Amino acid sequence: MRFNEAWLREWVNPAIDTDTLVHQLTMAGLEVDAVEPAAAPFTGVVVGEIKSCRPHPDADKLRLCEVSDGESLFPVVCGAPNAREGLKVPFAKVGAELPGDLKIKKAKLRGEPSEGMLCGGSELGLDDLIDGLLELPADAPVGTDIREYLALDDTVIEVDLTPNRADCLSLRGIAREVGVLNRAPLTEPAVEAVAVSDETTFPVTVENSDGCPRYLGRVIRGIDPAATTPLWMVERLRRAGLHAIDPIVDVTNYVLLELGQPLHAFDLSKLSGGIVVRQARAGEQLLTLDDQTQELRDDTLVIADDNGPVAMAGIMGGRPTAVSDDTVDLFLECAFFNPLAIVGRARGYGLHTDSSHRYERGVDPALQQVAMERATALIVEIAGGRPGPVTEAGDAARAPQPADIALRAERVTALLGAALDHGEIVDILERLGMTVRETGDGEWTVRAPSWRFDMAIEEDLIEELARVRGYEHWPSRVPSGTPAGEPDGERRLPLRRLADTLRDRGYLEAITYSFVAPDLLAKVDPDHPPLALMNPISADLGVMRTNLFAGLLNAAGRNLNRQIDRLRLFETGLRFIPGADGLAQEPRVAGLLYGSARPAHWEGKPRRVDFYDLKGDVEALTALSDPAAFSFRPGQHPALHPGQCAELVRGGRVVGHLGKLHPRLARDLDLPADLYLFELALEPLRDGLLPHFEPVSDQPRVQRDLAFVVDAEVPAGDLVAAVRAACDARLRNVHIFDVYQGEHIQAGRKSLALTLTFQDPSRTLRDAQVNDLVEQVVSQLKQQFNATLRD
Repeated sequence: MRFNEAWLREWVNPAIDTDTLVHQLTMAGLEVDAVEPAAAPFTGVVVGEIKSCRPHPDADKLRLCEVSDGESLFPVVCGAPNAREGLKVPFAKVGAELPGDLKIKKAKLRGEPSEGMLCGGSELGLDDLIDGLLELPADAPVGTDIREYLALDDTVIEVDLTPNRADCLSLRGIAREVGVLNRAPLTEPAVEAVAVSDETTFPVTVENSDGCPRYLGRVIRGIDPAATTPLWMVERLRRAGLHAIDPIVDVTNYVLLELGQPLHAFDLSKLSGGIVVRQARAGEQLLTLDDQTQELRDDTLVIADDNGPVAMAGIMGGRPTAVSDDTVDLFLECAFFNPLAIVGRARGYGLHTDSSHRYERGVDPALQQVAMERATALIVEIAGGRPGPVTEAGDAARAPQPADIALRAERVTALLGAALDHGEIVDILERLGMTVRETGDGEWTVRAPSWRFDMAIEEDLIEELARVRGYEHWPSRVPSGTPAGEPDGERRLPLRRLADTLRDRGYLEAITYSFVAPDLLAKVDPDHPPLALMNPISADLGVMRTNLFAGLLNAAGRNLNRQIDRLRLFETGLRFIPGADGLAQEPRVAGLLYGSARPAHWEGKPRRVDFYDLKGDVEALTALSDPAAFSFRPGQHPALHPGQCAELVRGGRVVGHLGKLHPRLARDLDLPADLYLFELALEPLRDGLLPHFEPVSDQPRVQRDLAFVVDAEVPAGDLVAAVRAACDARLRNVHIFDVYQGEHIQAGRKSLALTLTFQDPSRTLRDAQVNDLVEQVVSQLKQQFNATLRD
């Protein structure tokens, strides 16, 4: 929501400066995103009047003007097509400085002197309303500084509103907030019923009163097609981020900004029969104002006449019935549409309009009559015309009704951590427009005003008390009490420890959306049908993720497109798996690895990461809890290379996958083939061993190096597990230090060299004891894997 401060201060004008106003709004929950000047800086420009205007003798497109600044006449050569005698325009005198570091000096153009410049909107950093000079009203005082006349020493404020504060999507709503925060009176423009001067009506029928509880329509005949939007309205629209179009559209936009009520004007001559508010029918189409033909769905509420849809209700009007330069008779609509009938519909058609933005969040259901009269008065004032009576249809009883909410002082104290005086509670709520009725000592029944339909429960009221009093005025202390929830046991590994381990290994943490593109997820995880969102942010974020790969692959693509050549990312979060028992939300950790194994260094040649680098990172995570409880085995995953994919297993259950990106997926996503991924269930990683003390032995260690020849398909991990099983606690460590295939080794076989470390905690091991242990290992491996000792 953008608005200019000068307009706001016409409604409410507390004795505070701009910085204080911006701080107040932000602290009250209306976060200010931007504060900027209403116009670029310039000096030396006044209101000038063209006293005479004649053609240049040596240039067909130039004119010789005499311009008055109220005191003197100046010769000015001008090329604007609308320069004419009697016109009042911005006049940059000699010495003026315009935006873009343009300095005005005396000059000669085609031999004629020119002492100054007549300006269009663009020369002043404003919008060009027409091709040529910026035409000022006939009563503009000549010689007045143009910044003063147009009130350009103003500030534009942009507020980022949360979805529940739709009441502040208007200047009226912002002014109400400022008035409440400063105890300042609100001065609203007087809105009175416009005198009916034409009895013409246009029939209106509402078939869906649930979607449209209230629909108002009015015919206005005989408007002036040549009328122009006044400069003051153009400027307010510009400062709010809107361009002037024509008087009728500009008035509806102005009322939208001022009151928060969308309106739409139809060319009456292009309507047939009567207006019907109904659901769209299969096969119906509508050419909208953005010149796109929309295939309407039957869940869309439409405004129709006898020939079919003429507007998508609350979203956008149709091009065939829109007002134009030839429009003389209008049909003006002003309606309340139920948010549930509008929400998500615009996005479903790839649209987002100011109207849909407000209707989706909720418009004041009591505002339509006021907005209709305000818009009518402005149209008649600017473009003339004869307004007819207001036609109303629908069922107002189906509009949202304010709820009676019970409020207790003790609950206020419990939630806010400090007591609030009963009188102050009532004062704040009444300043917010609420009706407060006392029902007991420190107990009230509160009814919110029609524009605050986000008030539903007691906590909503308490939130209002906290923010209006000012968060900075509440005591800064930790409330007493016991933290909620069960404490983690000593065996449970903190999530931060896992994240720190990955960061220590060079990973950066990523945070991606929990919703992803349906087509991407179908490629990454076709085995789990995802949960589709009813109201997605966009079409490419339409389903809940069933794994974390999709988000990381998107992040990788963005990084690689920006010439990042070494990438390590990880993310922790939930995956969402629909099932017979509802939606399962499972915490996961996932990582992505790409590029060189370590940063470029003068010592040694760079090496690309491979599967074992990825496996090492996963082993670093399993080592934090109970490394002996985890094992790896060959696996399959639709997103991973069938020959370079492993499963992480704990207690016989698969708890994760790791491997190289599938070549097909790499091709489809335009990603490099040597990209590695892992995704693991978090809970098994966090279930560790109970810490215990183990004394450091003072006995010497004994090492034996053994090389076994086994079949090539025997996993090294199985060999290590068998060695551990063959020995007792005196085997302290097993380490593989060499793998060999080649000369002197049979085809289909490989050599695995292991270092076995033995130690007794209380005595020195004798050679005979170590030899017995080694023989047990050799026997076990021969029996289990047909392993032979290598000579």
